[in-house]
Amino acid sequence: MSPRFRPLASTVLLGLLLLLAGCGTMNAVTGFFGDQLSFTEPQLQKRLDRSFPREFDKLGGLVSATLSHPRLSLAGGDDRLRLGFDIGVSAIGAGDVARGRFAVASRLRYDPATQGLHLDNPELLSVDLPGSGSVMKGGTRELINAVLAEYARQEPLYRIDNDVLDRLPRGKHIGATLIENGKIVVKLDGH
Repeated sequence: MSPRFRPLASTVLLGLLLLLAGCGTMNAVTGFFGDQLSFTEPQLQKRLDRSFPREFDKLGGLVSATLSHPRLSLAGGDDRLRLGFDIGVSAIGAGDVARGRFAVASRLRYDPATQGLHLDNPELLSVDLPGSGSVMKGGTRELINAVLAEYARQEPLYRIDNDVLDRLPRGKHIGATLIENGKIVVKLDGH
């Protein structure tokens, strides 16, 4: 290689290395464009699949609900995500009481304490819990709503990686979290 092209080749190589390093962050988010980050349904589904099954105890452990097999949907034209779960309910002395599924719709909010996107006012859309019998009669919705409220308060649906947060432009911070065109869009606020 001619000595006069070595600086150009070094610059091109350095540029390619920086581009590849940036692509590592792009695995965490679909896009990091100016004033927003965006996440896709498959990215969130992958995180959910790793986070479940989960068990939630209620009434001092007398009743517990196990959530598994999360199913996420980001429908275009809707500002809420849809999330379905399989649920198993058990009670002390009665063992497995019921198995079924339920679905919720929810907006998202960002919580700086967890660096995560949390459900925001989840709404129970449907419950299919056959065989719940008298132990659960009238209490199925209340149990699921209590589990959802706890989950929404404490557990992020998706945690934003530190390396993504560290790369935010100077003076920018996480603002509104929206669902637009089948993607989750996190707006950046600040200067």
